Amino acid sequence: MGQPQAATRRVRSGCAGRLTAAGRASAGRCVVALRAAFSSLCRLVFKFLAQGIRRGRIVGGRANPAEQAHMHHHSIHRARRLLVLAAATTALLIASGWRPHDRATWLMEVLPVIVALPLLAATWRRYPLTPLLYVLIFLHAGVLMLGGAYSYARVPLGFQLQEMLQLSRNPYDKIGHFFQGFVPALIAREILLRGEYLRGRRMLAFLVTCIVLAISATYEFIEWGAALALGQGADEFLGTQGDPWDTQSDMFFALLGALAAQLTLAGLHNRQLARLRREAES
Repeated sequence: MGQPQAATRRVRSGCAGRLTAAGRASAGRCVVALRAAFSSLCRLVFKFLAQGIRRGRIVGGRANPAEQAHMHHHSIHRARRLLVLAAATTALLIASGWRPHDRATWLMEVLPVIVALPLLAATWRRYPLTPLLYVLIFLHAGVLMLGGAYSYARVPLGFQLQEMLQLSRNPYDKIGHFFQGFVPALIAREILLRGEYLRGRRMLAFLVTCIVLAISATYEFIEWGAALALGQGADEFLGTQGDPWDTQSDMFFALLGALAAQLTLAGLHNRQLARLRREAES
């Protein structure tokens, strides 16, 4: 009886090895496909931004000398504020990566910050964003870096909120996804308005919300690819904490963030966009 059982175990082991190898091959193909799709998306985004840069300046009358002097003074102050924000972001990035809970998770979480910093530095003169956007991008970067340093399921602030609200899990990742909707909503709104891609504003809120949901869905695809490629090694990056509806709730919080940004900050955003137009005309 011992020999048949040993043979059976060898057969099962061989089948498991083949299944594991097939799973790894399938995961590799999925990751390659996701990378290709994400690269295509990035090219489309950069093309869209380039069109916005070319079309974003509005031609109009010249400002009077007093207003020109005021605009120049305002530009100097804006440059100083941006320098302070950039220095603070760089310092926080270094601090978050000093001894993170998991180095691979930290890198995946802060990658948007690493990409955004040089991009914003390269475009602040020819295509400056509104001050509101720069501040919100800094806050969003802080949320990402804190989550990367501890991993989202272990952020102390999340545990405090969990105890205060009597929740079953650390909710810090939902803060991250709320910001994932809040900040990109205003970025999309600014690009659409400055590039004059819409006639009127009746469809503005709808299109901004659709863009945010598309970004959120793309991020969930990336998480799916990481889960296929890394297996249990992706648990820290995913931060699902055993929630079977984590993907849906992540996108819902991004939707809430997009709606909240447009409802609360549209007026301030419009005023700052008008100032940018006047500066472009002067």
